Formats: sequence, structure tokens, C-alpha cells
Amino acid sequence: MRLEALGWLATAVFASSYLFRGQAALRRIQAGAACLWMAYGAAIHALPVVAANAIVAAAALWSSWPKRRPEG
Repeated sequence: MRLEALGWLATAVFASSYLFRGQAALRRIQAGAACLWMAYGAAIHALPVVAANAIVAAAALWSSWPKRRPEG
């Protein structure tokens, strides 16, 4: 796969996340897109792209899991 194609795939996956109604699904798709962007960033040796998308992926995954409410 050409590097440019990987970048376009990451863009398409991220854009498609807005087609999902559920917040958890939207965020998990965005996390997947961020992982594709990390691969793209690594391939072009762009550490800021890798770092920024690692943060985005982690935040998207963390916020997609249901939070436990304390019993009371």
C-alpha cells in the first residue's frame, strides 16, 4: 500500500465515524482511525503525528467504555 493511500484510508475511517449514532461506536472508530494515522506517521517518520494520535486513540478508547457508578 502506498503511504498516501494509508493517509487517505485514515481520513476515510475518521470521517465515517460520524455516521455512527452511538457515542461508543463513534469513539472506537475514531480510535481505529487514530491508529491508522499513527502507522502513517511512523511510516513518514513524523513523531508529532504518532504522539498526537496516540493521545487521541487513548482518549477515544477510554471515553468509549461505560463508567461504573459508585453504589450508594
